[in-house]
Amino acid sequence: MPDPIVVAEGLHKAFGGTRALRGLDLSVPRGTVCGLLGPNGAGKTTAVRILATLSDPDAGRAAVAGYDVVRDARKVRERIGLAGQYAAVDEKLTGRANLRMFGRLHHLPRREARTRADELLDRFGLADAADRRVAGYSGGMRRRLDLITCLLRRPKVLFLDEPTTGLDPRGRAEIWGAVRALVGDGTTVLLTTQYLDEADQLADDIAVIDRGRVIARGTPDELKAAIGDRLDVVLEDPSGLRPAAVVLHGLAGTDPAMTGRDRLSVPLPGGHRLADIVRELDRAGVAAADIRLRRPTLDEVFLRLTAQKESA
Repeated sequence: MPDPIVVAEGLHKAFGGTRALRGLDLSVPRGTVCGLLGPNGAGKTTAVRILATLSDPDAGRAAVAGYDVVRDARKVRERIGLAGQYAAVDEKLTGRANLRMFGRLHHLPRREARTRADELLDRFGLADAADRRVAGYSGGMRRRLDLITCLLRRPKVLFLDEPTTGLDPRGRAEIWGAVRALVGDGTTVLLTTQYLDEADQLADDIAVIDRGRVIARGTPDELKAAIGDRLDVVLEDPSGLRPAAVVLHGLAGTDPAMTGRDRLSVPLPGGHRLADIVRELDRAGVAAADIRLRRPTLDEVFLRLTAQKESA
């Protein structure tokens, strides 16, 4: 694995009586996308704010690109970019004027600011709209422009805090493409999102955060494999739901979820064969129209992990 470029060890942060972080540990390898997943209030944004030097931890330490986020905050800021949930560009200016303005705010020489703005507009598919006012941009275009403003200084690490909130599928796809291009150039991305399909599409590694701690870590496939496959059963007659649920509970050790008027789904430990499952249902007098084992979705992994944490 590449050396970590983002490291957090034992981060704690409280706001009054609310403990946002409770010993959070995190390590992000260079040139990868790390997805931070968690329910509202889990501590995702607080962690990003600390790593981006916008807030100091109450305890613990963190470093980005080899620099401590508290002692060397200025050096950290020189090496990072941060894009939040909402585009921070000026709607009254054109896309090109926005980028040139941000370039000057980043203390780039005037000529470099212009050259870099033109380069990024072309690279991210906004050259044709560069001289239009941002007020006429679509949501995806505005968010892409906002992302570009973070790239003017070629950051080593880019923090994206729920970057596709409120976008339609086309806009989300545009941002996904932009993120993939960045990582292809060696930028490390730390992504917080509530869209689990987004993490599934983009993240090399995922950290699931709940109540201020990382409760699970791995690639999307590793997290899915860790909770086992799911068994989906579609019945020929909905009247068979009750006996089918009894059979599935016996196989899985947990109550199945009803996913339709004639459908049940349950996480299933390894070692079961479809033929054996069909025989068990037949013995109970249950006729199944369809039975299939499948890998769980990341949504199901997330719900299972956070539910386990709550019950622990």
